[in-house]
Amino acid sequence: MIHKVTPDSSIFQVVILHLDLDAFFASVEQADNPSLQGLPVIIGQSLRGVVTAASYAARRYGVHSAMPIVQAKKLCPHAIFLPGRMHRYHQVSQEIMSIIRAHCPVVEQASIDEAYVDISGTKRALGTPKTLALSLKKVIKNTTGLSCSIGIAPNKFLAKVASAWKKPDGLTIIEPDAVFQFLAGLSLHHIPGVGKSFLEELGSLGVQTIPDILSQPKSYWAQVLGKRGADLYDRAQGIDHRPVLPKTDPLSCSAENTLEHDTLGLEMLKQYLLIQAERVGHELRALGKKSQTITLKIKFQDFSVITRSKTLHRPTDITHELYTIACTLLFAQKLEQKIRLIGISASNFRTDSAFLPLVTDKRHQRETSLDQTLDRIRNKFGNTSIMRADASHLKGDLQTKS
Repeated sequence: MIHKVTPDSSIFQVVILHLDLDAFFASVEQADNPSLQGLPVIIGQSLRGVVTAASYAARRYGVHSAMPIVQAKKLCPHAIFLPGRMHRYHQVSQEIMSIIRAHCPVVEQASIDEAYVDISGTKRALGTPKTLALSLKKVIKNTTGLSCSIGIAPNKFLAKVASAWKKPDGLTIIEPDAVFQFLAGLSLHHIPGVGKSFLEELGSLGVQTIPDILSQPKSYWAQVLGKRGADLYDRAQGIDHRPVLPKTDPLSCSAENTLEHDTLGLEMLKQYLLIQAERVGHELRALGKKSQTITLKIKFQDFSVITRSKTLHRPTDITHELYTIACTLLFAQKLEQKIRLIGISASNFRTDSAFLPLVTDKRHQRETSLDQTLDRIRNKFGNTSIMRADASHLKGDLQTKS
């Protein structure tokens, strides 16, 4: 028996648009360099790293994000492998988000390449959802040369599924009265949050389709799978009460690198920490935030992971201080096997106004002035345009997540 519950009618008065840029990083490279159009482009070069993004031409060979570069080279040896330019991707992302905000009243940027828009009750002002979507696609294409896929539905979950339905350059609209018909034919892997391991777990329970989920009440799934089960049942019903939130402040800034070779060499690890401190400090200052908790992340040769943190008396956004703290945490750790990945994160954001004023020493002033100068250069020419001497030879080797 299928336990079909018709969602509250108020949910179906909501209209959510989800916009997802197509193969964003690779597409930016192709837009900036037209000679790459139509070719298999893969963002990621280090043989120890993973694919950050792949063009649709590369995807036809089975290449996908998070795949090891070694495997991608085997599947598509003639692909063009690029190191990636995060500063450029952020720049284009900001341009596109500005376009969306100029056309729509309530926008939530979900990531660098996707956004949710609440267009409920805007038909008179903005036109039909389809008209608005086509207009957004046209302006983004004309302005940046990039295509996007858009899904329109009664809630965020369905809109996100719809945006991925006809990629690239797609437009899919799920009308309220077609929700259950659409879900009945939806594969479980299309549900956001249902990854490979969760699929295997569901398979062990005899669940292959959404009707399989609806064959049991929500209480059953909550008992068997906890909150994941309850959320899965809601998704199978087409229910998602999450609102579109115009702005969410980040809770942390981070940077990490998978090393070219597993190592115990402290000098090499310090060089990585320095460039990561540069990235994290730059991001903190751009956000106008200071961090009171600095965390060191280490992944060992056997893929085990540890984190070590230090909470400061006074928050900081100074690169040299971030670097010094990270090195202190590293030196205090007994390293019994070689390191595969190392990274820094800054969290527990604070403002100076929460603390009594301190007399600023000359070194602090010099470091602040240096950071501000480097920030101006990077904002104009990109994150890797200038580096401190201790880390400059790693420039071509770093694929940093920020």
